Amino acid sequence: MSSFKALQTSENADGRFETRVVERDIGELPSGELLIRVSYSSLNYKDALSASGNRGVTRNFPHTPGIDAAGTVAESSVSQFAEGDEVIVTGYDLGMNTAGGFGQYIRVPAAWAIKRPAGLSLREAMALGTAGLTAALCIDKLEHAGLERTDAPVLVTGATGGVGSVAVALLSRLGYQVAAVTGKADQADFLRQLGATQVIERGALQVGTEKPLLKEQWAGAVDTVGGDILFNVVKSLRRGASVACCGLTAGTNFQANVMPFILRGVNLLGVDSVEIPLVVKASMWDRLSLQWKLSNLNELVQEISLQELPAAIERILAGQQTGRMLVRLD
Repeated sequence: MSSFKALQTSENADGRFETRVVERDIGELPSGELLIRVSYSSLNYKDALSASGNRGVTRNFPHTPGIDAAGTVAESSVSQFAEGDEVIVTGYDLGMNTAGGFGQYIRVPAAWAIKRPAGLSLREAMALGTAGLTAALCIDKLEHAGLERTDAPVLVTGATGGVGSVAVALLSRLGYQVAAVTGKADQADFLRQLGATQVIERGALQVGTEKPLLKEQWAGAVDTVGGDILFNVVKSLRRGASVACCGLTAGTNFQANVMPFILRGVNLLGVDSVEIPLVVKASMWDRLSLQWKLSNLNELVQEISLQELPAAIERILAGQQTGRMLVRLD
């Protein structure tokens, strides 16, 4: 088989971008040691930006987005992988400027791939995807910074989104009390099903931006939105607590002051899941397949086909996605 189906975003003569399913040839894929037949991918906000022509994510078009892929090695030129191996690829340049997981085949460097952990199926791996990996990295970083199970809840902002929903479920799985923040009041039951013990309306975290400090409340936090909400979280952390920052949907800037850091000794921790060493990714995937494995993963996921992706991209750009969107390519 030399042809395959892929979602492709193209720039029209008038500068508008169009996304549709096309037939591609395997020979058009970039060079790389591994040719992988993709079984599943997942829809992330970065994918939607790429599909809408955002040149901060993707420079050249036409392009196939998809920063996540899980599938089977079809060809390998390296000894570490053999035909038939099931693998996971997330991050690096996949789906940004390298044809991504929204195609039935990808070709990538072997240094981007890990073998599927025995405790996860390919479907489960992409139900988690980059969002699940990021959530796990946030929690791991918080625990290394001293997060402990106390009577104070751990706050999760953007809790109905991909990273946020997995973070709520993981924290609950690990025995933490979880306060979930959302602008979608109708999703409170969904968040409680994932394990949230408290649901907070987003507007409550936007009050007090002008104040240097707020009431101490949170044992720690996972922030997926950024902006002034992030700094309000910093100002309301308990003494010595930390917030792991991994998103920017509410903005890249905030009005800051040094008082929370000096008077309460709190920490702002940055989390990257794209360019980290492969060994770190592998260790997180192992953890997600074993001691951190979620029994309620299906509650997070809606499965769609390649043909349904364009409409799903519009929904995520409009802020209407809840949980994880799993893309079936077989």
